[in-house]
Amino acid sequence: MAFGSFNPARPQSMMSDINVTPMVDVMLVLLVIFIITAPMFTHAVKLDLPRAQAGAVQQQPHTVTIAIDAQGVLYWDDQQVDAAGLDARLAAAARQAPQPELQLRADKNTRYEAVAQVMAAAQSRGLARLGFVTDPYKEK
Repeated sequence: MAFGSFNPARPQSMMSDINVTPMVDVMLVLLVIFIITAPMFTHAVKLDLPRAQAGAVQQQPHTVTIAIDAQGVLYWDDQQVDAAGLDARLAAAARQAPQPELQLRADKNTRYEAVAQVMAAAQSRGLARLGFVTDPYKEK
């Protein structure tokens, strides 16, 4: 395989041989990289985890529904209460263990002031779990 000659009088011809050496070098480098990195992808730690015979018992805290209608009248679990009665019931609920979850239902025409007063009363008594209940929007 001659790539050239020292005879300048000879006419130049097309070289029909392909030099595959650089391609082989690149393929060997890629092969070495894959050989080195392949064990890193399949690395796993085998553990014998302990098994429990019984699942954990979850206590669901009691839920209390506080409703406020459009006129600002308060209801504790569907029983009408005044502001003083609500405050006393919130204090009693705060002493329970675990504390109940308060679910606040308010009419869409209720003033924000009434909702804010109920939230402030619950917070001042130490009740931290307060949720707002809404009706889902139904398309017609």
